[in-house]
Amino acid sequence: MKGIVIYKGKYGATKQYALWAGQALNLPVMTAENIHGSPLKQYDFLVIGTSVYIGKLQIRKWLKENLALLRGKKIFLFQVAGTPTHEKEKRQAYNRASIPEELLNDCTFFFLPGRMIMDKLSWMDRFMLKMGARLTKDPVEKSSMLSEYDEVNKDCLVGLLQEVNNYLPAGTTNAFKEDPVRQF
Repeated sequence: MKGIVIYKGKYGATKQYALWAGQALNLPVMTAENIHGSPLKQYDFLVIGTSVYIGKLQIRKWLKENLALLRGKKIFLFQVAGTPTHEKEKRQAYNRASIPEELLNDCTFFFLPGRMIMDKLSWMDRFMLKMGARLTKDPVEKSSMLSEYDEVNKDCLVGLLQEVNNYLPAGTTNAFKEDPVRQF
């Protein structure tokens, strides 16, 4: 079976997870901007990573543009966001709002933590974040909106990597399958 890791992010966390996944699974890694159309036909499954920006998946437009080629393929989709991973309903709502309905049954979802470093945000993103915090009435939520964090960690990928390996036919080998506990 042939697979690929495709990602679209904004500030680097999604790219980092995609590179780690590609390395662990011995799969090529490409940005969504660099693969579309007929080249997707050659892949049996896709590991797709996306960041969330203002409640929407960054990769939503790419999914719609390539819908005909993605239908029927197994998709392992990881979502990277500042929304805590335990807030599954909120994060699932992001998926429902951004993923074409025809693909939802082909996807297995993974919610990965992200990062926010204020100095790395664009001026507009900092402004919007501060305005959103200003409009928030809950002081705890307001404080958390403006707090930096970096929870990007290789260990967060273990569930995704195991799920991909469980999907692969018996006898298929890749770096992660050969030694799933090794540090990648």
